[in-house]
Amino acid sequence: MPTIDDHDERIAAAIAEQHALRARVSLRDEFGDLRLVAGVDAGFENEGTVIRAAVVVLRFPDLAPVDYALVRQPVTFPYVPGLLAFREVPAMIAAFDRLHTEPDMVICDGHGIAHPRRCGIACHLGVLLNLPTIGCAKQRLIGRYVTPPTVRGARSPLYDGSEQIGWVLRTRADAQPVFVSPGHRVSLDRATEVVMACTTRFRLPETTRFAHRLASHGQLPLV
Repeated sequence: MPTIDDHDERIAAAIAEQHALRARVSLRDEFGDLRLVAGVDAGFENEGTVIRAAVVVLRFPDLAPVDYALVRQPVTFPYVPGLLAFREVPAMIAAFDRLHTEPDMVICDGHGIAHPRRCGIACHLGVLLNLPTIGCAKQRLIGRYVTPPTVRGARSPLYDGSEQIGWVLRTRADAQPVFVSPGHRVSLDRATEVVMACTTRFRLPETTRFAHRLASHGQLPLV
């Protein structure tokens, strides 16, 4: 059985790794024309002992699915707020390895730099895969903001202290906003542009909807 000391040492090592990954994050737009965009998400089964990681690649800009992969693996890292990437990213990388295509951009169901250590799951995954990534989360993790107007496309900056760490974006006029932040190789401004371009009549971008349905139910959603 792992001891408390073992657990604490593992958490400390993970935090140190996050700081190292953060140092490698680029917030510049290092991508060309978008032809393929991917969504990635994770679900759990067997009382949380097995993770299901799903990635779905959509053609851009019509957002039709062209490729997908689903991986099941044992969970190897405990649930620790702020360190969820260590539970999910290994299986996600395994799912990316099974794809037949390489996306030009990845939108994660989670945060990028809008994270206490500026290294949410979108940063973590983007650096390890060396792919442009964006975090698009349903809930705030940290930061303060003024609620954006109830108009599709309206946004307001998300701040931690004096530093802007993302945007609060209204993707649908009659829905709660989402929290968008760059992960890797994407700037703050372009992150919201890409998310809006991947969002149709729903609150969440199509990338997230497809990946969530595959991770949660093992099937792609009906269009």
